[in-house]
Amino acid sequence: MSDTPYIIDVTEQNFIPQVIEASHQQPVMVDFWATWCGPCQTLVPMLEQLASEYNGAFILAKVDVDQNQQLAGQFGVRSVPTVKIVKDGQIVDEFTGVIPDTEIRAKLDQHITRESDNKIEQAIALYEQGETDQAIVMIQQLILDEPDNHPARIEFARLLVSENRFDDARQLIDSLPADEKNKPEVRGLVAQIEMSNTLKDAPSVDELRQRLAKDESDSDARYLLGNQLIALGDYENAMEQFLQLMIRDREFNDDAGRKSLLQVFDMLGGSGELVTKYRRKMANALN
Repeated sequence: MSDTPYIIDVTEQNFIPQVIEASHQQPVMVDFWATWCGPCQTLVPMLEQLASEYNGAFILAKVDVDQNQQLAGQFGVRSVPTVKIVKDGQIVDEFTGVIPDTEIRAKLDQHITRESDNKIEQAIALYEQGETDQAIVMIQQLILDEPDNHPARIEFARLLVSENRFDDARQLIDSLPADEKNKPEVRGLVAQIEMSNTLKDAPSVDELRQRLAKDESDSDARYLLGNQLIALGDYENAMEQFLQLMIRDREFNDDAGRKSLLQVFDMLGGSGELVTKYRRKMANALN
């Protein structure tokens, strides 16, 4: 038995209170292991380190399958190590074998609500209520307290983009690790920043529409109009402009129509009815 209260040994006799009932308070990671299992000896220290680091955000419950064969059978354990995450009495995630520390963290973080998550939500709520300065101070303090809190950095970058502080937002995004930068929501923020740079000193929407009415082959006007429509939140008509640009002039600005469509997909989270519609249109046009 570990001295850490967040790491416990579980048997068939105490499984219900220690795992099922406890999972209504915080997630419980159940590690089915065996003394003779080599990979288990590698995984257990990793899980114990995470349990200590997360400081009670989840409980690590270790089950020796040789001593608890019926329990292992009930949970469909066919090989060890097998790890299952239980939340609110239900299995919400699982894996077998030894996987990288980063993957285990990612699985845990999907099911854990930390105090910092609540602070991020509070900062967002303040911003939406018009308390911009207070929201910025709160989220800046959170980042100072937790330098590796990437969700806080991403939300702060989103706030800065909303405030048109594009250079500050870009600097914050550049400080993120590569895997965080590659998330769709971060790529979407980068796309917004790049599009904002495109619009510096750009003509108005009406002027651009007039230019296209006179000359439908004016690729520059079509590209700028798409970007102006993005700034106005008119994503569908913006994507239609980019699609037409892609169809009419693949050479313009290094295939800017297709690339802009992909950027808008990221801005919209990479999924949804509108994204699906224009992915299909883009694929048909390319084929």
